[in-house]
Amino acid sequence: MPEVHGSIAVRSGSSLLRRLLTFSGPAFMVAVGDMDPGNWATDLAAGARFGYTLIWVILLSNLMAILLQTLSARLGLATRRDLAQACRDHYPPAVNAVLWILCEIAIAACDLAEVLGSAIGLYLLFGIPLLWGVVITVLDVMLLLMLQSYGIRKIEAVVLTLVGTIGVCFAAEMFLSRPPLGEVLKGFAPGVLSGGQLYIAIGILGATVMPHNLYLHSALVQSRAVEPTRAGLREAAGFNLVDSVVALNGAFLVNAAILVLAAATFYGTGHQDVAALIDAHALLEPLLGSTLAPILFAVALLAAGQSSTITGTMAGQVVMEGFVSLRLRPWLRRLVTRLLAVVPAAIVILVQGEAGVDDLLILSQVILSLQLSFAVIPLVHFTSDRRKMGSFVTPVWAQVLAWITAAIIVSLNGKLVYEFIVDGVTGGVWAVQYLLVPISGLLVPLLVWMIAEPLWRGWRDRRRSGVPTPPLPALEATLPQQYRRVAIALEAGPQDATVLAGVIPLIRAAGAEVVLIHVVESTAARFLGVAADDAEVRHDADYLERVAARLREAGLACHTRLGAGDPAEEIARLAEDEHCDLIVTGGHGHRWLGDLFHGATVNNLRHVTDIPVLTLRVASPRWPLKASTGIESNG
Repeated sequence: MPEVHGSIAVRSGSSLLRRLLTFSGPAFMVAVGDMDPGNWATDLAAGARFGYTLIWVILLSNLMAILLQTLSARLGLATRRDLAQACRDHYPPAVNAVLWILCEIAIAACDLAEVLGSAIGLYLLFGIPLLWGVVITVLDVMLLLMLQSYGIRKIEAVVLTLVGTIGVCFAAEMFLSRPPLGEVLKGFAPGVLSGGQLYIAIGILGATVMPHNLYLHSALVQSRAVEPTRAGLREAAGFNLVDSVVALNGAFLVNAAILVLAAATFYGTGHQDVAALIDAHALLEPLLGSTLAPILFAVALLAAGQSSTITGTMAGQVVMEGFVSLRLRPWLRRLVTRLLAVVPAAIVILVQGEAGVDDLLILSQVILSLQLSFAVIPLVHFTSDRRKMGSFVTPVWAQVLAWITAAIIVSLNGKLVYEFIVDGVTGGVWAVQYLLVPISGLLVPLLVWMIAEPLWRGWRDRRRSGVPTPPLPALEATLPQQYRRVAIALEAGPQDATVLAGVIPLIRAAGAEVVLIHVVESTAARFLGVAADDAEVRHDADYLERVAARLREAGLACHTRLGAGDPAEEIARLAEDEHCDLIVTGGHGHRWLGDLFHGATVNNLRHVTDIPVLTLRVASPRWPLKASTGIESNG
């Protein structure tokens, strides 16, 4: 969402409280998703069917959410890329296409819960039939458009107001239900999950640690105009941690209150089968003896649906722009997402009536959880990579916790899918046999590859780090006398040997001075510049110095300049700073998008500088380099 990036000023001289309030907001936008109608359905089912025994699942899910959302915020701050953009930069196009489709399915599932929750809220408050309520929810596109015109800060204020409404309603509900404190405390003791408890627990996990929230949070933190220094980023990371802890713990209290309310009201009173929001609303008054209870329930439900609608739309925008660089008008994006949710909701209501609504709500949360692994694994990998994060890489102890969290999520989802497949195949369910089994056969190997991919990438990078300093040939040639200082753009790869072999003899014969230039393109370097303390900056600086030392041994005057950011613009800037008369680059077509100085880079360079550019044709790189042309030292 480039229109909101850096749109909120951060005043460094203001008080601590004022700066904290400036950074507060993104986590509350994320926390809204943790108390949407889908959460209501899973929490209500957990409390009504199993009493207080699953409170520990909500607590565990909340702790996981705090850790993962903190990592998401750090990724956005340190790299200035949201999680979807980071995936696009890192993974092959085919993998990104699958991840995008999975995330869009998750967003549609989340929007489905918001549609059903809002429709139920309208029915409970005003008696509007569910089907008409579903249709009316399409009109909230206009609400979102109106809010977006006022800026991100106003949207945060509206969402915070709705969240506050939910909290007040459930605080009153808890007071009316008077749950037994001892039984509630016993619910925090972990237990073994299987069968119906496992299904509900997976739904709670998917409803609390929502995959699209990881994408959204990494984008929202960029709305603050953070000073691009280590001190500025560290301050922003600290304030965002406070924001996440406060907001997500608030969401935990709401979810726990729903479960406790359901357990105190329905469990053990002959209403264990109450899993429908409408039935729960109808039973609150006779069981609690208060006409206020069902009204508070309905108001909170409607507020939850509307607040989640706002953040769900923004998450969809982030995912679409990040993965495929496709930017739709906000109203069109909102309308497409909403229609994908309205159609299945309307079909279920027409076919099964009210009875199928709550089952559909819980299923939507299970779908969210099944997609969660494909968002968590990249997030943990990226934030644990010093080359991407620089000095903001996740500490080792936090990496251990993150991987434990990822392992829990993957194993629970794997167990659920396995049980579904076994039961479905045994029972002859066609959807399991012809949909779930083939999809699992595709996604399980992809998930294994995503987990192991950094090991392969690390092995490849270690091979690259061993690339020798290219040998320099001893040939006789001359350059025109007006070229007294020549900039040579190196890629820190094997192809540099060809570039140097072609131009060094000319430079030496002409007695020109050499300026070796290299541009670092790591995400940390793009934001912090060459001051980024990551492995790629250090490696490339060392490489340049080794090449310069060889040139000096050959009797050439030489020094180095390291840049960061866009290659064409940086090469032009550094060459102009050095008053160079000629820029030499290598070019070998468009075979690999990751190459620095070929194709569009060379073409752009010619348009951003008046200095003549000499492009030497080089072969596509082969690893390892086997050039052996030798060099004679004049020293």
